[in-house]
Amino acid sequence: MDDVLNQQIGIIQQQSRAPTPDAFSRLLGWLDGGADSQGQKYEEMRRKLVAYFDRKDCRSPDDLADETFNRVIKWLEEQGRDYDPEPAKICYNTARFVFHEYLRRPDCKQDDFDAIPATGQPSADPRRIAALEEEREEREKRLACLEKCTEKLPADDRDLIIRYYYGEQRGKLENRKALAAERGLTSNALSIKACRIRDKLRECVGRCV
Repeated sequence: MDDVLNQQIGIIQQQSRAPTPDAFSRLLGWLDGGADSQGQKYEEMRRKLVAYFDRKDCRSPDDLADETFNRVIKWLEEQGRDYDPEPAKICYNTARFVFHEYLRRPDCKQDDFDAIPATGQPSADPRRIAALEEEREEREKRLACLEKCTEKLPADDRDLIIRYYYGEQRGKLENRKALAAERGLTSNALSIKACRIRDKLRECVGRCV
């Protein structure tokens, strides 16, 4: 449950709005290149993007992978594109832009609270420590709001969104296949439904904080 909530926090913290169901469906079709992969192409590409940002030591590789997809979705809508011979190349090029923007963010450096020197040591910057503590409090506040908003969801939606984000890599993909079969949905329909629930959570947390 904690892992699921942590992933959701990253989604909620994204500044860009989640794509509409139609836009997300367009992305899935574009990645599939005309052959329905039941969402596998999307999952594979997302894992590769997360790995790319992780290798760059980014703080939230999952968030940046989602931001990359949001940028690609916007590009597809602007260009009216439904097919490209190498969609992965476009995703990686977009990811590079997202990474360069990330490097310009003031909070891009990794901070470890355990590495902060003890009080009284000359190397401890009180202002920096205060900023780190404020950041930690903000994360805790968002987590509390997320838990509250998740509890407000209808039981069916709450079960779906928690199970949708449960697991890692291959296990997550298999879990989603089972969840779709259990609910009589295609993988694309399940992704769209999860996207709608995720958007509701983002709006709820935004009001809460």
